[in-house]
Amino acid sequence: MAVDLDVEELLIMGDSDLIIRQAQGEWETRDIKLIPYRQHVEDLSKWFKSVEFRYIPRFHNDLANALATLATRLPYPGNVHIDLLEIQIRERHGYCNTVEIELDV
Repeated sequence: MAVDLDVEELLIMGDSDLIIRQAQGEWETRDIKLIPYRQHVEDLSKWFKSVEFRYIPRFHNDLANALATLATRLPYPGNVHIDLLEIQIRERHGYCNTVEIELDV
């Protein structure tokens, strides 16, 4: 999607230190199943002026999890313009609880 949108600078954040370091080329990819993915990352990286991989500890990645969940729910329409998504981070969490009660008649 980033290639289709002509993105020039890309920041990729992940909560797997192993995968991030492999993508950065700091560590070797030894798992035979992951080598094609590593090569694909290298090939895709050539489309951008700069690509940064950043490790985010799992306990700090609530926003990443929310965005990943949102991304799986939205269909990607191909070469159609997608409006920017504005995200507000609140000081406090919002909760919604639903309780179903069966009346004993």
